[in-house]
Amino acid sequence: MGRWSNYPDEVENLKCITIQDLKKLGYLEPNVHLNRNIFWTNQNGERVSSITVIIDTSETDGYITFDYTFNQSQKINYKVRLITRPSNLRNGLLWFFVCPSTQKVCRKLHLNSGYFLHRTAFNNLYYEKQLQSKKWRGWEKVFGSNDKLYEQLYKKHFKKFYKGKPTKKYLQIMKQINERENIDFREIERALLS
Repeated sequence: MGRWSNYPDEVENLKCITIQDLKKLGYLEPNVHLNRNIFWTNQNGERVSSITVIIDTSETDGYITFDYTFNQSQKINYKVRLITRPSNLRNGLLWFFVCPSTQKVCRKLHLNSGYFLHRTAFNNLYYEKQLQSKKWRGWEKVFGSNDKLYEQLYKKHFKKFYKGKPTKKYLQIMKQINERENIDFREIERALLS
């Protein structure tokens, strides 16, 4: 008889609901009462799951009610409190969830064990990087793909220059790209064989 897998869950592989997504959909506004659906799709654009959310807000707080079926059998319905806090830029209020399990204020809730909660509410939940060996992280740092670096470099609001001078982040990314492009693979081969 086979054994149960003891691989921990990875945060990146879980379904989640974020304040940012709710704002983009136009669901999170002051003084609103909405009953809407949220859909998840796979890489082909096909719907794989959905959830009904009921949002009831006042000027500065409110509730979001999650209503869905977990594992095609278990009906789940519960409320999560919504609160606001002033923006540090002094241009309005920012919305946050209050996790019903940990009472932590957060902007993202993850689905694991049937409930959308803050990631610290779950045991054995790790980021992908935490599960990589120290050696593998070192290799990835030196030889990793430049795709992520170029993705950062060409983000919509990324600042390459400030007051005519290159930003520290821009210089850091360019240094990493140049280091990876100037690797002498003969030295790597010698290191591996020794």
